[in-house]
Amino acid sequence: MILDTAGAPRHYALIPAAGVGARMAADGPKQYLTVGGKPMLRHALEAFLASDRIAHTYIVVSPADGQIDAVVPPGMAGVTVLRCGGATRMESVQNALHALRTQVRDGDSILVHDAARPGLTPELIARLIDGVAGDPAGGLLALPVVDTVKRTADGKVATVPRDGLWLAQTPQMFSYALLRRALDAATDANAITDDASAVEALGLSPRLVPGDPRNLKVTLPADVRIAEMYLAQPTTN
Repeated sequence: MILDTAGAPRHYALIPAAGVGARMAADGPKQYLTVGGKPMLRHALEAFLASDRIAHTYIVVSPADGQIDAVVPPGMAGVTVLRCGGATRMESVQNALHALRTQVRDGDSILVHDAARPGLTPELIARLIDGVAGDPAGGLLALPVVDTVKRTADGKVATVPRDGLWLAQTPQMFSYALLRRALDAATDANAITDDASAVEALGLSPRLVPGDPRNLKVTLPADVRIAEMYLAQPTTN
């Protein structure tokens, strides 16, 4: 891929896929689990490849990953596999950003997406890009909490006001320079549960763009059936 060194910032997708998916109780990494007839990772990748807003897609896997070539054949147009995944999601993203330092510009946007969210669509990608609209703090897809929320502590149950509560989704979009600065400044990888939390630690407030329930994260075995239900439905703008 040749870097466009002039003009408006470009948008690049980054899919960290070096996790082991322990909570899925599967035989291997959950990103390769078949959902709706395809590996979950392939669904996410195809959404980015179908979007005319994305200049290129990067997938981050562990150096010893032996399954990625079956999902992303070598030489496949529009996508590059980076074998620099780390022990945590944050480390994988951080390693990828360092690997791309000569290929993207500081002002280019990086859209980081969970490999285990197969319900992503080009329409949601466009919604995020248009919704963030150059906000210097970036932004992410998210859903407002609609259920009543309970908290338990010391054997007691309390209701938590849901006003202002959102469920974070991905992609999460930030400029290359901001995301790299935020992750490099983080001191505890386990405390960075998503990229937005690293940006928030800098004192910034990323913009929340309404997402979609179909863009759920497959975490537990029961989530597979739910994801397949959404994938079976036609997408709408």
